[in-house]
Amino acid sequence: MNYAEIKYIDVANGPGIRTSLFVSGCNHHCKGCFNEVAWDFNYGKVFDKKVEDEILESLAPEYVDGITLLGGEPLEKVNQEGLLPLVKRIKETYPKKNIWLFTGFLFDKDVMGNMLEKWDVSKELIPLIDVVVDGKFDEELKDLNLKFKGSSNQRTIDVQETLKKGCICLLEEYN
Repeated sequence: MNYAEIKYIDVANGPGIRTSLFVSGCNHHCKGCFNEVAWDFNYGKVFDKKVEDEILESLAPEYVDGITLLGGEPLEKVNQEGLLPLVKRIKETYPKKNIWLFTGFLFDKDVMGNMLEKWDVSKELIPLIDVVVDGKFDEELKDLNLKFKGSSNQRTIDVQETLKKGCICLLEEYN
C-alpha cells in the first residue's frame, strides 16, 4: 500500500485533534474530488513499518483524539490489507482513541452487503473502526456547512451500533 500524505495535528477530518492518513488508490474517481492525485495506487510513498511506528507515536499525546483514514479509498481491498496491522496496533496501544474512516462505498450496500461477506480482511478491519463517513462525493450536492463531509449525500455512521443492530445507525450530531 502507498500513502499520499499524513497530517499530524489535523482538525479538519473528524472531531478533536487527529492524525490523518491519506492512502493512495481509488477507483471511484468522483467529479470534483479534493484529492484526485491519490486516485493512483502507485502515488506517494510506500507505507511501511517505520511509517506505521511514526503514526503510533503521533497518537501518544493525550490531546490527540484519534486517527482518520481517508484517501484515495481506504476500503479498496489492497488498502484494507495495508491498514489492518496499523488499526490493530492502534486499538491495542490506544484503546480509547477513536478511528474514523472516509469511504466512497456505501456502508450498508457495499461494506455490509459485500465486503464483510467476501473478504476476511474486511471481517477483521471493519469491527475495529468507530465511525465511517460513507458515500461518494457528489459535486452537485457539495455543502461547505456540513461537519466533516463534502456533500449532503454522505452519512456519518456509528459503526459499532450499526454492526450490533444490523442497520445503519447515524451519529446525529454530524448528520
